[in-house]
Amino acid sequence: MPTIQEMIKMLRTRKIVLPPLSFDVLEAQPSMGANRRIDLMIKASWRSSTARFAVECRSVSTPKVFQDGLNLLKTKPMPTGRLPMLILPYLNERQLQTLEQEGISGIDLCGNGVVVAPGMFAVFRSGEKNRFPSSAPIKNIYRKNSSMVGRVFLSRPVYETVQDIRSEINRRNLLVNSWNTSPMSLSTVSKVLKTLKEDLIVERDGIIRLLQADELLRSISVNYTAPKITDRVKLNVPEGTEMIRALLARQSQELRLPLVATGVSSVGRYATMQRGDLLSVYCPCVEMLLERSLGNKTDRFPNIELIETEDEMVYFDARPEGDFRWASPVQAYVELMAGDKRDQETAGQVKSFIAAELQQARP
Repeated sequence: MPTIQEMIKMLRTRKIVLPPLSFDVLEAQPSMGANRRIDLMIKASWRSSTARFAVECRSVSTPKVFQDGLNLLKTKPMPTGRLPMLILPYLNERQLQTLEQEGISGIDLCGNGVVVAPGMFAVFRSGEKNRFPSSAPIKNIYRKNSSMVGRVFLSRPVYETVQDIRSEINRRNLLVNSWNTSPMSLSTVSKVLKTLKEDLIVERDGIIRLLQADELLRSISVNYTAPKITDRVKLNVPEGTEMIRALLARQSQELRLPLVATGVSSVGRYATMQRGDLLSVYCPCVEMLLERSLGNKTDRFPNIELIETEDEMVYFDARPEGDFRWASPVQAYVELMAGDKRDQETAGQVKSFIAAELQQARP
């Protein structure tokens, strides 16, 4: 990642561009008196028009750093004749739109930016890829098992301590309770929580509270990857739908084998959508069920699909109905959003269910 000094050097050598504008450094870290600091003074030029900016530079691009920089420029008195500008390694389109709405200019090192000088020029450019991906978290906290930290906030939005969050995650993890899977560690929860705070998803001020439920659900959805499947078997069982669920629940108890319907098969609990007769379930060991001769293997008119996976997120927060378990509404949502247009439309109903449930859970 570039340091602030390296960013200033890139401006001096004109390696930061935003056509048709050109930039010139006027003064680096100018003296502004006690308790006043500006990283940079620059001049933006287009044809015969020029505008001068007081610049706040930040060397990382997390949402929290962006928001802190924006807040500083909104509240800091600008030198006479200078307009505020924020420079980060990368600015996404949403951040550029926020800057534009606030009347603050911003550019990055990748070719994106919004620069507004009233009465002279206005430039908005976006779409350039992030050339500094190390400014993002090393680990994607919204994907796979790490996503359980975020998911637990979509079931219960307020916690007293990090230990409280860890306990709730492990309590809701079916594989921890029924398959001897190791519980999530406190250090893992702390690392993920740190990034959630940097992304302004949660705040930690005495208690730990969910701030942006919609953004959290969106992040989990867009980063969702299907579980790693090690076996998949389709069966035809000569039973009705309710009898099939009862049969699977009984086998689950007798074998001490966790079973959870997939998110798509669970959608009827959270939305109005007609599904076929095929009931798909996740389990960590398909062979144990096959030894019980549940039905005949077939790809023609199956009514049970057994999907073998040990990815914990699909079992997380499973919802019981009698002795049978359905996938959580979050798992149903992300699976629907990964589907076709009809599935994605139904996901809107599931999102409303999640919002209503979250509202009821708020203290």
